[in-house]
Amino acid sequence: MQSTYFKNKNKKNNLPDKPGVYFFKKGKDILYIGKATSLRERTKSYFSKDLINTRGPLILDMVFKANNIKWEVSDSVLEALILEANLIKKHQPYYNTREKDDKSFNYVVITTEKLPKVVIVRGSNIKNQVFKNIYGPYTSGMQLREAMKIVRRIFPFLDDKSKNYLEFYKQINLVPDSNDRKMYLQNIRNIKLFLKGKKKKILKNLQKEMKEYAKRREFEKAGEIKRQIFALQHINDVALIKDGGQYALERTLGRSGDDGQRKFSTKNFRGESKSMLPEVFRIEAYDVAHMGGKNMVGAMTVVEDGEVEKSEYKKFRIRTQTDANDTGALAEAIERRLKHTEWPYPHLIVVDGGIAQINVTKAILSRLKVSIPIVSVLKDERHKPKAIMGDEKFGLKYKREILLVNSEAHRFAIAYHKKMRNKNFLPRLN
Repeated sequence: MQSTYFKNKNKKNNLPDKPGVYFFKKGKDILYIGKATSLRERTKSYFSKDLINTRGPLILDMVFKANNIKWEVSDSVLEALILEANLIKKHQPYYNTREKDDKSFNYVVITTEKLPKVVIVRGSNIKNQVFKNIYGPYTSGMQLREAMKIVRRIFPFLDDKSKNYLEFYKQINLVPDSNDRKMYLQNIRNIKLFLKGKKKKILKNLQKEMKEYAKRREFEKAGEIKRQIFALQHINDVALIKDGGQYALERTLGRSGDDGQRKFSTKNFRGESKSMLPEVFRIEAYDVAHMGGKNMVGAMTVVEDGEVEKSEYKKFRIRTQTDANDTGALAEAIERRLKHTEWPYPHLIVVDGGIAQINVTKAILSRLKVSIPIVSVLKDERHKPKAIMGDEKFGLKYKREILLVNSEAHRFAIAYHKKMRNKNFLPRLN
């Protein structure tokens, strides 16, 4: 629902502190459309004294000409981003099109292949290729990439990088089973609807599909649909948005019906106390690498709120093991890490292996009087994940994140081992 706030210095800004889209208007003419994590704070920034420095003369001119503001609340920042693009395309506001050249806009396109890809393309490249569907324009490439990461977790799709990383993406559920073309095309249809802002229609369709799969006793597919419904109703978005010259870190939990909205923000998080920021869900994974017990190393990788945090990765040169004792090396790496109490403790620990690796990790935690849930990733003979053992609740809820952080730990440990092996090999040549 849209409401109107007439510009008046003596009138209180009554826009809601919620995500959405705002319209600067002169009479019935729409001059400018923008998105916001907080409609109240964003529109307030247009009336600051340094507007010409933060937004330039064009936007300053727009604010002087406008005589009213309308807005539309959205369930999440992600949906505000999509709604903004659809409304700019529909209304072509003068100050939006003047502020940015068409070639610098970003678009989401769907290709014409048998298994269509979903790709982000710049406006300068869009006329050189043929696409089945084009969505946009989106004003920020960074925000669009973050948005599509969220969409991909709900509806897995192929992109232009999928060919090189297909097996890895399958493991972490970012691409669907290509053998099930029907379900993949359903994902594409839902992505199209979502990019048109038709979330309610998607939910209605998914409810119907889930019941049909359940009737046919295809419970695995019904469970996947149920996951998609829940994800759509509880969209988590982490967006770095530049508002009025300051960067704001926003974490919003999308509303479902009257469930309300949880929102955390700080206008300039670099200058705020860390305690003001919301706690992220941190997962740490551990793996070891060696060749017959030589050049043995351990590695720790981190995923926070579904994203890898490479700056948090740690390497351990194993000191206490002289033979090919994987569990002993793992125990050393985890114990050394946990003694660094200045590093934030994880909410979940992931180890590579089976029950032996879980037990040795539990023993370390018990000795140090630390309580953290543990899961392990069990591999097949080709070293591909075949099961998640340990805490079943976490294994189901964070399957994608567990497989991602485990894969990163394996890669990071191997890379460090090779580096140490090469380093120790060179002196022998000399």
